[in-house]
Amino acid sequence: MKKLIAGFVFGVGLTAMAHGAGDPEAGKQSAAACQACHGQGGAKPIMGVYPKISGLGERYLYDQLVAIQENARAVPEMTGQLDGKSKQDLEDLAAYFAKQDIGVNQADPELVKKGAAVYRGGNMASGVPACAGCHNPQGKGNEPAGYPHLGGQNAEYLAKQLNAYRDGTRANGANAAIMMDVASRLTDAEIEAVASYISGLN
Repeated sequence: MKKLIAGFVFGVGLTAMAHGAGDPEAGKQSAAACQACHGQGGAKPIMGVYPKISGLGERYLYDQLVAIQENARAVPEMTGQLDGKSKQDLEDLAAYFAKQDIGVNQADPELVKKGAAVYRGGNMASGVPACAGCHNPQGKGNEPAGYPHLGGQNAEYLAKQLNAYRDGTRANGANAAIMMDVASRLTDAEIEAVASYISGLN
């Protein structure tokens, strides 16, 4: 059960989508607007609190795009960005960004030891499961299961999402209750450390 719980750091939805349903080339044609905030190929957001959307996994990206479009996941910065897009458009965008390289940031050297401990082993005393159980020791995620690639993601964004689960402002998706429970067990210091560690993980 602990390994299962670890997979839901980003509130993966279970929207049905055949793996590989999107057309990356078609997605590339409509990705220009996304790159204004998320950077070229979705790999260099203009702000640290914005996510890298490159390389996260096609199923995960599609699920999140649908959730945002349907207002199941509130992201004020995305208001209106997906209006008028068909499900195929979203599949194409997901396919395009999933094929891009996410890149890696530099973790804070002072937080690496604590962050690695949480990511790889969790915290048995407080009931926090290891992130690596579902997201892979290298942070590569699990595409068939829809668990996103975490390694290299912006630390500020990761911390923001974990805090949102903890305070209940991110509650969308079939597994949100699980992640809200997990995040409620994380201390501020653990969130800061594991987010930093993941940002430099490859």
